[in-house]
Amino acid sequence: MTAPSLVTHRGGCHCGAVAFEVDAPARLLVQDCNCSICSMTGFQHLIVPASRFRLLRGADALVEYRFNTGTARHLFCRHCGIKSFYVPRSNPDGYSVNARCLDPATIEGIDVEAFDGRNWESSGAALAHLSRD
Repeated sequence: MTAPSLVTHRGGCHCGAVAFEVDAPARLLVQDCNCSICSMTGFQHLIVPASRFRLLRGADALVEYRFNTGTARHLFCRHCGIKSFYVPRSNPDGYSVNARCLDPATIEGIDVEAFDGRNWESSGAALAHLSRD
């Protein structure tokens, strides 16, 4: 079985101050996490290796929030408040892009799988492979 070919998806925040590209399949597999922050914001995780993510603009517009262990780097646009991507605790060597912040023109479909972030200690390792090249 071969890996699906990758396309370049563009995304960003609501006001346009932050823009990025991510290389991922046209049909996305995302995780729907039930942890406290993800369930409140509706974040749909597309986790990729750092090599497949490019920040195009807005580094100066990003503000950071850390909680609990302080490992995850939650990055928000300081203008509109949108977290379009961040560095997750489960994959500190990659990025988690919010699929809802991607331009739909390059997305053929989205498959959603549940992830038990409320029980992170027993579930987190299941995501580690997603940020490997």
